[in-house]
Amino acid sequence: MHGRQRGEEDTCGIALRGTLEQQLFCEYVETKETEHKAVVVEAMIQKHLGMPAYWDIYHAALAADAGKGDAILGTMLAARRIKESRRIMEHLSHPAVEKVFELSRTVGGEAHAFKGFLRFRELVNGVLFAEITPKNHVLTCLAPHFADRLPRENWMIYDNAHKTFVVHEAGKKWVLGLNEQLNIEMIHNISDREREYARLWQGFFRTISIQSRESRSRQLQHLPLRFQKNMVEFKQ
Repeated sequence: MHGRQRGEEDTCGIALRGTLEQQLFCEYVETKETEHKAVVVEAMIQKHLGMPAYWDIYHAALAADAGKGDAILGTMLAARRIKESRRIMEHLSHPAVEKVFELSRTVGGEAHAFKGFLRFRELVNGVLFAEITPKNHVLTCLAPHFADRLPRENWMIYDNAHKTFVVHEAGKKWVLGLNEQLNIEMIHNISDREREYARLWQGFFRTISIQSRESRSRQLQHLPLRFQKNMVEFKQ
């Protein structure tokens, strides 16, 4: 993460590593992220901006948008200038606040869609495995949802777009994996029972369809193409 500063509070910014395009007359300071810093900033946001704003900022930080750092910083600076900082997300006329709101809504919407479109497959070792290809970093939004619904199962969700994954051991808390090598052969080694259930589900999916009423455009409105490639129903 990089910070740039010209001396005025309004001209501070945050750029993510790998997305920085340096500008003239700017001072750049590289900041190393640590768990301690993250906890302190998290507590500060919750205390001064409140939980609703915290969740909007949290979701905005998960967005695949190079401008999210500036938007989040701008929102926090704007909150310092108003009397009731906990109402900052109501000030949508402010460009940074509007940006955070839009990013939060986008990430939240994608995470909500995956809660319905995600499909688990049973591997030979008994682990339930699901693969997704999201635009944003939604794994930490999905993990609590499935940990609550499958607390007694060993399961894993792999984000193929960002090469990260969540692992949940039965009866324990979920863990986020970063920069770890995934055993590709293992995740494609599904159980015989899973193959049979997949065959039955695909047969059911085709059988309930009324050919004369099929509408590809209407289907795509409710189930965009980018979700279909990881769903059992659409695999050949």
